[in-house]
Amino acid sequence: MENIMNYLWVFLISMVPLIELRGAIPVAYTIKATDPSFNLLLGYIVIAVGNMIPVPIIFFFARKVLEWGADKPVIGGFFSFCLRKGHKGGEKLKSKAGRGLFVALMLFVGIPLPGTGAWTGTLAASILDMDFKESITAVICGVALAGVIVGVICTLGFGAWLGIAS
Repeated sequence: MENIMNYLWVFLISMVPLIELRGAIPVAYTIKATDPSFNLLLGYIVIAVGNMIPVPIIFFFARKVLEWGADKPVIGGFFSFCLRKGHKGGEKLKSKAGRGLFVALMLFVGIPLPGTGAWTGTLAASILDMDFKESITAVICGVALAGVIVGVICTLGFGAWLGIAS
């Protein structure tokens, strides 16, 4: 039962905005260090699925919520700011990326830095009116790239830490 809870834990962490896969993978490595029966490959799959579950919801509804709230008294200013900022950033990305918008979105999601990731990348794709299939594919590729990068960093980091500790 404890093992299932570990997978559920990393699954839930991977769904949290700003933390996402980038935070869930180090947690999975920490769990593996204390519980040898934890399967990292299965953990990666669970984390990737958890990270992708909110993506279609964000793509189809986040922009609509922002547009709905843009003229509301308390939240209108912030929602309008988000729409303007997203549109301006999206147009800038479009002009620089040109036909390479798919690759630009994939790299934006795939580079594991704060403020990038599946949530932000999907919101940007929605604001840019990108094709759903193209943007989801770019986000999936970006999540996979981020998973590899964070996994390598964790492997090197945990390996160095274990080497120093022993």
